[in-house]
Amino acid sequence: MKALQLTGYGGPAKALLRDVHIPQPGPNQILVRIQAAALNPVDYKFRQGVLRPIIRPKLPVTLGNDFCGVIESLGAGVTGLQMGQRVYGCVGIDLSGTLAEYAIVPVERMAVAPENLSVAQAAAIPLAAQTALQTLRDILRVQPGQRVLISGGAGGVGTFAIQIAKLLGVQVTTTASSKGRDLCLRLGADEVLDYHDTSSLAKQRDFDAALDLVGGSTTAKMFSALKKGAMLVSIAATPEPQTASDLHAGWGLKLLFGAISIPLRARAAWHRVRYRYYFMSSKSADLDWLAERCREGKLSPVIDREFPFAEVNEAFAHLEQGRAKGKVVVTMKDG
Repeated sequence: MKALQLTGYGGPAKALLRDVHIPQPGPNQILVRIQAAALNPVDYKFRQGVLRPIIRPKLPVTLGNDFCGVIESLGAGVTGLQMGQRVYGCVGIDLSGTLAEYAIVPVERMAVAPENLSVAQAAAIPLAAQTALQTLRDILRVQPGQRVLISGGAGGVGTFAIQIAKLLGVQVTTTASSKGRDLCLRLGADEVLDYHDTSSLAKQRDFDAALDLVGGSTTAKMFSALKKGAMLVSIAATPEPQTASDLHAGWGLKLLFGAISIPLRARAAWHRVRYRYYFMSSKSADLDWLAERCREGKLSPVIDREFPFAEVNEAFAHLEQGRAKGKVVVTMKDG
């Protein structure tokens, strides 16, 4: 089978389409014939070596997290699933492997795909939508009627975050470019600020929670917009000690994250707010919830562009430009 394999850490030249053996599922795993796979920033950060403090697999390794495809075979102990059934999910950075014609998937990280979506649309959901759902519902614990600030609303996670926040009953203010403004409003945002000019945030202190999807100077500006005691969760800034606990890592990584996050945590403390960094954890229950919202027509994936698998490196180049509105997806020939 063809697979996009990481042969060394660095630029795009380190990720090559190669012929490899089709893997075989172990206990509580399935083999999926991949029909479509979404790309995520975590994929190219993995290629660049940014995630080496967290995970360092033996190379070469197949890249990719998100997928939609059909079950090819079942491992021992798998029940309730059938050959040929269409499923979707996210294998996680500890496994990867979905940018291939076939991939091994743990059953606890997949679910039956929503039937009313194309394979590309289904593949666009798992990592980004679960990130939005878990940060808003589980970490920020937003409540109906609250005001939530989301940076980067037109991006892959942002397009889901706006919709999920509205499903949870909150008022949404987001940031976007002029080209992304109309998209964010269509998705349900109550207010869209120009991300080039977020000076108005410094004058506000009435947001109950914030989700940072951009990082950099944006994170610092968002602190000043929060009520005292509120929390900002980021997936784009700096990991902090709790992140190591989320990853079930040891004291070494906790100390490292503690050191590198001191400036951000100090700034948060100065504003009398809280700061968290979060890595998504793929769960069948959350994938089921998202699939049901899609079936009901209450959640719609936004796809910026589709590429054939043979052009996967061109797809990454497009994603790395940072201008995609929604998700970038690669599809197989029979997808």
